[in-house]
Amino acid sequence: APKGKVLGIDLDPRAIKIAKSRIGNADRLVAVQGNYKDLKNIVLQKDFKNISGILIDLGFSSMEIADPKKGFSFQIDAPLDMRYGEEGETAADILNRSREQELERIFREYGEEKFPGRIARKICEIRKDNPIDTTFKLVDAIAEVVPKKFQFGRVHFATKVFQALRIAVNHELENLTEVLPQAIRILPPGGRLAIISFHSLEDRIVKQYFKKESTDCVCPKSIPVCSCGHKAILKILNKKPIVPSEEEATNNPRSRSAKLRVAEKLK
Repeated sequence: APKGKVLGIDLDPRAIKIAKSRIGNADRLVAVQGNYKDLKNIVLQKDFKNISGILIDLGFSSMEIADPKKGFSFQIDAPLDMRYGEEGETAADILNRSREQELERIFREYGEEKFPGRIARKICEIRKDNPIDTTFKLVDAIAEVVPKKFQFGRVHFATKVFQALRIAVNHELENLTEVLPQAIRILPPGGRLAIISFHSLEDRIVKQYFKKESTDCVCPKSIPVCSCGHKAILKILNKKPIVPSEEEATNNPRSRSAKLRVAEKLK
């Protein structure tokens, strides 16, 4: 829209700086360094009104992957930070302070890792003498317990553990669960909520939320008469998620796992 305005939120101060430098008409962009889980408060603080749509991009940027100081990539030896922002626990903190059972839970629930117990046990064993504080130290620890036949597949054997730690460090699933109802409350009737997710855990949360809020009754099927009083507030615009075309996936390999779901707020 020629007179439209955008409120952009990102935890990474570098992303805010780059966005401001790229937008010619700065009056149309309000860039805020913050967490999207605080969406409602940020919208109120910035006095943003008449919102027609909200786009939540759950992916992390190529800039963050490439930053050797952040430790997102198992292909670059770097400190195990993994924070999108500059506050809170690092991945190294979690690895070296958490109990074995908690590490196992993180790897199993957030990474859907095949060998969460073995990996958690090995990490606790190694850290007694030396903290695991770099990406390569973590990769070496994982390699010691993952069977060789699983170390040469299409997906790197450390991928799921790194994903799990990143999710835990940044509270990604909790933040997503928190922002969804805020986004719906902020939108006017006819406003649209679009969410791009990059792994099955995120997509499942979005899919289930959209399904629940687009249904009048959410009572268990065993109850013959509705007693919940729930009313649909959303209309799902794409029953199946929109995924990248072959051409887009080839040109931008990191988009391969992206899924876009869109819903419209009902009157």
